[in-house]
Amino acid sequence: MVFTRGDVSGDVDEIDHNEPGSNIEVVSWDGPRDPGNPYNWSLRQKWTLTILASFATFVTMMNGTIITVAHTTINEEFSVSDASFPNSYWPVTSWAMGGGCFSLLILPLMEDFGVRRVFLLTWLVFVCFVIPQALAQNFATLIVTRFFAGGCVAILANTSATVVGNVWDTEKARNIPVSLYIVAYLTGASIGPVIGAPIYQFLSWRWIGYLQLIWYGALFPVYAFMFKECRGVAILGQRAKALRREGRMAYTQHEIDSEGTSIWRIVARSATRPLIMYFTESVVFFSGMWSAFTVGTLYLFTQSVEQVFSGLYGWSPSQAGYVQGAIVIGECIGWVGTLFSGSLYFNSASRNTEFPGKPIPEARLYLAIISGVIGLSGGMFVYAWTSYAFLPWIAPAIGLAMVGAGSVIVVTGISDYVVDAYAKYAGSAVGIIVTGENTFSAFLPLAAMSMYSHLGFQWASTLLALISLALSLAPILFVVYGKEIRARSPFMKEAMLDMRRKSISSV
Repeated sequence: MVFTRGDVSGDVDEIDHNEPGSNIEVVSWDGPRDPGNPYNWSLRQKWTLTILASFATFVTMMNGTIITVAHTTINEEFSVSDASFPNSYWPVTSWAMGGGCFSLLILPLMEDFGVRRVFLLTWLVFVCFVIPQALAQNFATLIVTRFFAGGCVAILANTSATVVGNVWDTEKARNIPVSLYIVAYLTGASIGPVIGAPIYQFLSWRWIGYLQLIWYGALFPVYAFMFKECRGVAILGQRAKALRREGRMAYTQHEIDSEGTSIWRIVARSATRPLIMYFTESVVFFSGMWSAFTVGTLYLFTQSVEQVFSGLYGWSPSQAGYVQGAIVIGECIGWVGTLFSGSLYFNSASRNTEFPGKPIPEARLYLAIISGVIGLSGGMFVYAWTSYAFLPWIAPAIGLAMVGAGSVIVVTGISDYVVDAYAKYAGSAVGIIVTGENTFSAFLPLAAMSMYSHLGFQWASTLLALISLALSLAPILFVVYGKEIRARSPFMKEAMLDMRRKSISSV
């Protein structure tokens, strides 16, 4: 999951506004009220695009987990065994790894080609890779095609996230759209088994793929018609091309700055900077681990829930799929909590002695830490110690709902904090966090079967709760020593200098 703001999207250096040669016409906005500038669009236009983008994230993320309820039948058809290892999870592992590999390539593509073109082209490629998921005649085909499908979903989800930064120009304006995107991202992944359960129960596992083809195919014309280009650089680029067709030497500042820079150089820079930041920036490292474990746990539940509820209550895979709706309900409740978290953040401006009038970046973590302790860790403890056959199924389901609520607040807090702290380098910081989320989503669930079999339902979930608790407490150091940490980081120091310059210029 990548979120970038319009002023930091793409991790590029700030544009040099020096005047070019006299024979070159620089294309820019026709004043601050230019109606073509997405920041000046009407609220109706902005919300239409935001809702379309969030729904695209929700419905495509479903593809990752919707197949998990049918693993028993798939194993029988393709002669796959889970006796000693959960081989049936490989289709989800390959899907998540595809997302991790593709996520670092997204930002430069969108920067050079715009949002609409990348989005629609990726949607068509995605549909092409859904087809063999329904028609696969062997297990290898399923694994390979889902790798590329996961990569496409990573691009689609990130393109949707970029919409928020491109059309909403202030932090307050972005607060609800960002939280809406993240809840769509997480609920889309969590609701997969819930949607897949009735399809598998009343039709067959192949119909899970057929129905996806139907709704993805039906949605494409809607997005082709309604999904407008919203990246400012791309809109100005279209204007410049129209002027060049008239014989004028018109270029955007972005085209001038990027002259002679190949797409491969941009991609290489985009792929290496996140790795450097991950191993040199403590904030990126611990935030990445916290977010990755949180998202990975949601995917782990696609395995452990069936194991627990079938072991305790003799439930079928379909019934276990339905109960995962408790996670989705919790995630929706957590979305309400993110709105309160935003209020805490903006109210912190009155206490900021470093930059008076500006919110404190670490204030994004206040509710996230509390939710990590009570929601994530507390929910896992509830899930662990209510996993007894003599207790009703609703008891562990409440634990799942608590985890779902905590996950949304934690992931939203981390994303917002990293974007605020790293400013124009936020794309690289969040990009490596997304890669971590996909890696944990791919491999953490592979340990579920062995862990819950050997440790038992109670202690396996307790182990997860303790790890989550440790990760939730670590960011307290960011809150206490945030100013010192930002002063030592070369990336955050540059962001602070930019903020100081903006504060001085606004006086």
